Amino acid sequence: MNHAEAQDLLARSEVLFTAEQVSAATARVAAELNRDYADKHPLVLGVMGGAVVFTGQLLPQLTFPLDFDIVSASRYGDATVGTNLVWRVTPRDNVAGRHVILLDDILDEGVTLAAIVELLRSQGALSVECAVFCVKDYGSEKNARKPLKARYVGMEVPDRFIYGYGMDVSGAWRNLPAIYAVRQDA
Repeated sequence: MNHAEAQDLLARSEVLFTAEQVSAATARVAAELNRDYADKHPLVLGVMGGAVVFTGQLLPQLTFPLDFDIVSASRYGDATVGTNLVWRVTPRDNVAGRHVILLDDILDEGVTLAAIVELLRSQGALSVECAVFCVKDYGSEKNARKPLKARYVGMEVPDRFIYGYGMDVSGAWRNLPAIYAVRQDA
């Protein structure tokens, strides 16, 4: 996507959640994590690149000691439909015996997060919990078929292609502070 295409897409989009709503959702997740991990020293893993903004906004709000690292796996690349899982950065050797908090931007179908959780458990993590900025609502029947549920969720989003706050559209607009979707009448 070039500059003009990215600008055109934004012009045809609507704000689903404002920057203020996004910030409040992140603060709520931080408060829940602070409550549950006050007496632990977890390993926090950000799933890059989508979780970069959520992670960057969340970490300064956490009030407990932690170690931080990243993982990177994707089924999307620059596509809008997921395919085979591709690992870019696997978990390092610091997982065994640790409580792990996995941070991600969105729990969509859940296949990528489930694969990461499975790998972390196989590496000996004491516990693995997912904290996601948002969960896509596909309706109760399809939601029930997701391979995992996140314990910590900032907000629920509609079944539309969304972008902003770390989520991209063809590589663009991760840097937006709000959540957008192309207008359905556009």
